[in-house]
Amino acid sequence: MHVDSLRHRVPLVIPVLWVAVLLAVCGSGVAIAAASPSTTQSKLTGTWSGQYSGAYSGTFTLHWRQKGSKLIGSITLSNPGGKYGVTGSVHHGVISFGAVGAGATYTGTVSGSSMSGKYKTGNGGGSWSAHKTS
Repeated sequence: MHVDSLRHRVPLVIPVLWVAVLLAVCGSGVAIAAASPSTTQSKLTGTWSGQYSGAYSGTFTLHWRQKGSKLIGSITLSNPGGKYGVTGSVHHGVISFGAVGAGATYTGTVSGSSMSGKYKTGNGGGSWSAHKTS
């Protein structure tokens, strides 16, 4: 009789253990997700200086304001010269933004106080990189 009662208990123990493991894993994920927005919410806000090469070559200055994953600001280009409004987004270190007045789109990655990637215009494209100055 003792063996029969043990057989009925073992199948119940395994699902209970799986539920406990699942709750532990999900609970830690919630804690990580809750901490992430506050640490990355405005890390791009500020001034960035950079350079680009390819179809156009020169330097630029970006002034960003970040709210969540959305970016808004201005970019000052040396070639073609001018200051243009930019909007964009950043998700998990991947950035994309555009300067409509200059006819350029930018994609790339952000890591700490540096970012880099590729740009496209109607006349071709190239690469760009920047670092945060303030």
